[in-house]
Amino acid sequence: MIQTDLLIIGAGPGGYRAAGYAAKQGLNVIIFEADHVGGTCLNVGCIPTKSFARNAEVMQALRDAETFGLNDLDYKFDFQKVIQRKDEVLSSLRSGIETLLSHPNITLVKAAAQFKDAHTVTADGEEYSAPHIIVATGSVPKSLRLAEPVGRCVLDSADLLSIDHLPKSLCIIGAGVIGMEFASIFNAFGTQVTVVEFLKECLPVLDSDIAKRLRKSLEKQGVTFHMQSGVTAITEAGVVFTDKKGKSVTVEAEEVLMAVGRAPRVFEHFSKAGFEYAERAGIVVNEHLQTTVPHIYAIGDVNGRQMLAHAAEMQGIHVVNQIVGKADDICLDIMPAAIFTQPEAACVGLSEDRCKEQGREYVCKKSFWRANGKALAMNEVEGMLKLIVSPQGDILGCHAYGVHAADLIQEVSALMCRNTTVEQLADMIHIHPTLSEILQAAAEG
Repeated sequence: MIQTDLLIIGAGPGGYRAAGYAAKQGLNVIIFEADHVGGTCLNVGCIPTKSFARNAEVMQALRDAETFGLNDLDYKFDFQKVIQRKDEVLSSLRSGIETLLSHPNITLVKAAAQFKDAHTVTADGEEYSAPHIIVATGSVPKSLRLAEPVGRCVLDSADLLSIDHLPKSLCIIGAGVIGMEFASIFNAFGTQVTVVEFLKECLPVLDSDIAKRLRKSLEKQGVTFHMQSGVTAITEAGVVFTDKKGKSVTVEAEEVLMAVGRAPRVFEHFSKAGFEYAERAGIVVNEHLQTTVPHIYAIGDVNGRQMLAHAAEMQGIHVVNQIVGKADDICLDIMPAAIFTQPEAACVGLSEDRCKEQGREYVCKKSFWRANGKALAMNEVEGMLKLIVSPQGDILGCHAYGVHAADLIQEVSALMCRNTTVEQLADMIHIHPTLSEILQAAAEG
């Protein structure tokens, strides 16, 4: 049996970041990964999607070329080069992670690990033991449970990212983050995109006012939405759903994307370790990411708390700090998030909707991209920011859509972590002309 200080199951963002940090703290780490290092985010999620999104952004800019004095512009779109560039980005980043995991205190075992008991895992015929174990097995795509068998090939996000042709038409089931990003990307590529969503509005993580405005913006760009529509069948003819008026509708499409979210990746062998978990909800953890077996921790998507790469990373760092007895100020309950549509959207903290649901007193301060000098100069005037504050001036949250919205939300997130008031934010000097003045304008509101 091989013994070490820390075992990590999974080399996604949470796992590899925890391994690197633990090694710097002097721990000897063995990390297991049967697939490519980097997990969902790097290989079939955030990074390849953002690579596509950059191509889409360039194409959108070319369509506005005459605004910038570029007349009679002519170009041909080579989708194969889009795929090639994406693969090159992934290869480069994988190499970087493998370099990180080559630290003298880290051993990367390229095999699937399974629990034998609460202190032991097996991989590739070998047994490994440690006083501390981190489970970071990530997540898998969800799928609808339809009454009728699916009558055609349906893609998930990984399939669409490795598709070898540009579809003429695409029907996306689900208007969450994955569905909305792909809708924006493939619409820019020239595909006819239709989105079918069961809920009243897209992107439930966002303030509903912001989400509606973003959806309307994508509609103007050519995306068709069917909200409050439940899919009943997927046939060779297309996607069949019941619309909000109760009428059965069929959308014909060359390709169908299932984008109804992700579920924690759990395994039967978890039961041998003795901690509590559920198939849909993931592994049960406390505020320090400990499972019901205290020396075993679960970070990232597998605990079902916040399915974000940066959440997994910071959860991993917090766990290592717990193991080595080091205090930190990581605020895991202040978690910014972004949706990289065109324009992009982002949020942190409470929305106006959530404040109303909780009966919480609040003040909503708004500002708009169209009133910002830098946005006008960029020809990017579509956007709105909502800053949610308490009557005492505490910043409760911020939701926005517009070019570089994620950068503005990141500033708010940092301020919230340090309990900055809206009055203090209003007194902070922001460079002119920058988009960050949109946030300052809201604070001054």
